[in-house]
Amino acid sequence: MNLHKLTKIAVIIIAVLSVIFLGLLMNASEDGAENKWISPLIFLSYVVLAICVGIVLIYVLKNLFSDKANLKKTLISVALFAGVLLISYLLANGDEVKANGIVYSGSTPKLVGAGLNAFYILTVVAIGTMVWAGFTKIRK
Repeated sequence: MNLHKLTKIAVIIIAVLSVIFLGLLMNASEDGAENKWISPLIFLSYVVLAICVGIVLIYVLKNLFSDKANLKKTLISVALFAGVLLISYLLANGDEVKANGIVYSGSTPKLVGAGLNAFYILTVVAIGTMVWAGFTKIRK
């Protein structure tokens, strides 16, 4: 049995179990006596998420290292994204911020500013890419 069929079977089993557990959770009363299902189901969801991420990483890395040209493009993309994050962090303002009576200082405002700057830069790049693709399609 190949890995693709095994993955399909695992997905079907997980989906059926998810529906069963959802039914049990929705059927539980609100008095707290039957809410003992919540913690194990949350733990189970973490386990399933970890398994899914692991399977995705295996497929991605297998396909990535099988094609050298694809690997080069991926490494360039990752380097460009890291560059955007670095530029965003360098442009971020790290001044103290007061919100809801709490004063935030140190790295928190700097990281929030860096995240916003990265969002703005990547948004402009995405819009520019869409405009460029539309322009070249119209030109042809």
